Amino acid sequence: MSYTFDKTLETSFDDAVARTRAALGDAGFGVLTEIDVQATMKKKLDADMPSYLILGACHPPSAFEAISAESKIGTMLPCNVILRQLEGGKVEVSAVDPIASMQAIENEALGTVAGKVREMLQGVVAGL
Repeated sequence: MSYTFDKTLETSFDDAVARTRAALGDAGFGVLTEIDVQATMKKKLDADMPSYLILGACHPPSAFEAISAESKIGTMLPCNVILRQLEGGKVEVSAVDPIASMQAIENEALGTVAGKVREMLQGVVAGL
């Protein structure tokens, strides 16, 4: 089972980030966290790497439902969406598959929530 939904865009990194943020917002997600992995690796390791950004996306009604169904599920939230610079002016956008990331938890209600979020994230990535 794949654990991400992916799409490659032929655009600048900044444009891909803006489009992804807009698509997430249109689907009801907010971005709770943002990690600039490229800057962090440069600062901590003096290592160079292509642009790589992690957006921690949250759909508040679904997060509330998930936490109500499984109190420790916050350890697996928010849903990460990554953007990484590829060669040739391309950017790959990948979103975690909530069903794949939560399959070890045996909770039917949580599975239902994960299925709804999965469909939303698939739509976000496909629509980019």
